[in-house]
Amino acid sequence: MFKSLTKKETYIKYLKSLKFGFYCMTHPLDGFWDLTHEKRGTYAAANTILFVTILIRILKLRYTSFLFIQVYWEDINIFLYIASILFPLALWVVGNWALTTLFDGKGRLGQVYMATCYGLLPYPVFQLPLMIASNFVTIEEGQFYSVLSVISLVYCAFLIIAGMGQIHDFSMGKNILFTIASLFAMLVMIFILMIFFSMITQGVSYFISLGKEMMFRI
Repeated sequence: MFKSLTKKETYIKYLKSLKFGFYCMTHPLDGFWDLTHEKRGTYAAANTILFVTILIRILKLRYTSFLFIQVYWEDINIFLYIASILFPLALWVVGNWALTTLFDGKGRLGQVYMATCYGLLPYPVFQLPLMIASNFVTIEEGQFYSVLSVISLVYCAFLIIAGMGQIHDFSMGKNILFTIASLFAMLVMIFILMIFFSMITQGVSYFISLGKEMMFRI
């Protein structure tokens, strides 16, 4: 009975934290402050928002009208497509946390991740009805589709930046500065990873060539 009650309370807390994402959309300053400092958010809800965002991205490829998006399925690797979303997200979270930790940022790595995921909520909220509506509008009416689609992305960026400012307790100017610095840190990490994987590839190629040479001589 106690275990059942605990599971029910956990489920209720999850639903409340998921619903709280909509409050963050409309009240970003208060919302993101309460999200972490008052523990109104949960990792389960953050993961759900991220999952739904990725799902909507994939569904858009299939169900958006051909007037607005051209998809060549033979050229699409769904796993690479998902990685193209998760990889920049991971770079942002790590880069922002690493930089802000050095300059008195109060947010922890998990809080940066949670706030970032909550900031993605406008994407599925906007894009799902847009995806459906795209099949019922003409090309002339498509300007509204394009504008609203851009607004959803700008809204997400605004919420993520606002969230970072609240969890790190930064002023607006300092928050914008560290947002730019975090983007630069992402580029640096990509450069380092490219060098790292290039060295690994060359090392593997060398040992393969060496092994083939030894087998040939034997």
